[in-house]
Amino acid sequence: MREGLQPARPSTVARLVTTEAQARRIADLLGESFDPEETAVAAYEMPDERSWGVEVYFEHAPDEAAVRDLVALAADPATAAGLVFETLSQKDWVAASLEGLAPVPAGRFVVHGAHDRARVSTHRIAIEIDAALAFGTGHHGTTRGCLVALDRLLKTDGPRPARRPAGHRRRRGSAILDIGTGTGVLAIAAARALHRPVLASDIDPAAVRVARDNVRLNRAGGFVALAIGAGLTAPAFRERGKARLVFANILLGPLKRLARPIAGALGPGGVVILSGLLASQANAALAAYRAQGLRLAGRLTLDGWATLVLRRG
Repeated sequence: MREGLQPARPSTVARLVTTEAQARRIADLLGESFDPEETAVAAYEMPDERSWGVEVYFEHAPDEAAVRDLVALAADPATAAGLVFETLSQKDWVAASLEGLAPVPAGRFVVHGAHDRARVSTHRIAIEIDAALAFGTGHHGTTRGCLVALDRLLKTDGPRPARRPAGHRRRRGSAILDIGTGTGVLAIAAARALHRPVLASDIDPAAVRVARDNVRLNRAGGFVALAIGAGLTAPAFRERGKARLVFANILLGPLKRLARPIAGALGPGGVVILSGLLASQANAALAAYRAQGLRLAGRLTLDGWATLVLRRG
C-alpha cells in the first residue's frame, strides 16, 4: 500500500495492527484530525486475513503523545500503546519496500517490479514500475481501483486506437490527462491500451523524474508527456484542448478543489476516474463533481478505498 497517497517527502510513519473495526475507526478519526496535505492514513487487511494494519504518514514529525491519545479515543489505550513510530530517511525507501511484492493484476493490466519481469503473462498489458521516491506501484487499492476502472471503461467504450502522425491536429475531446501522476503508472496504462497522447503532471519534481524514467522503461515515450505543476496549472494543459479521459488519484481535499477545473477541461461525453478516497469520503467527492454537472457512471471499493467513475452528458 506504500504509494499514491503519502506526502511527497514523508518524515515519519506510525504503524499498528488491530482488528478491522478498530482499524477503520482509527483511520477515520486520524484522517479527520490532520491536514490531508501533510498526512495520509490507510487501513488495510494483513496477509493473515485475520487482522488489519493502520499506517499514518506524516510530512513533519508529529506529537506522538497526541497521536496516541487519538488512537485511544478511537479504540482503547492498549491499542494506542502498540503504535510504533519510525523515522524515514530520504533514501530510496519505497523501492526497497517493493522487494518480494508479487505482480498486481488489474483487469487486462498487471503492474510488476523488475524482479518479476520474467513471471508476467504475455496475455496482459505489463507495466514495470520502479517506484524510487514517487508513489504508485499498483499494490494500493487506489491505483489498482483506477486500473480496474480503466479496464472496465475500455470494455464498454472500446479502445478506439488512433495512431496519428507527428504534427497532426488533435480533435477536441481527445486528450487524456493524469493529474498527480506519481510513478506514471496510470498514464502508461492509458497510453499502452489506447495508443493516444497522455499528459501527466505532478507537483513534485522528483515524482516527474521517476515517471519519466518509467515511461521510457515501458516504451511509452511516444505517447506520454510530463509536466510539473499542481492540478491543471501547468501551461501544457491549456494546449491539449478538451479531455476525453482524466485520472486524478490524489486526496479528498485537492479532489474537491479540482472539481471545477477538471469539469471545465472535460469534453462532451468525457470521463473522470477519481481515487485517493477512503470509502467514507466517496460521497463528499461525488457531491463536488455532481455540482459541476457530472454523473456517477461507476464506483468500486478495494481494501477500503473508493474509486469513482464520472461522465459528462
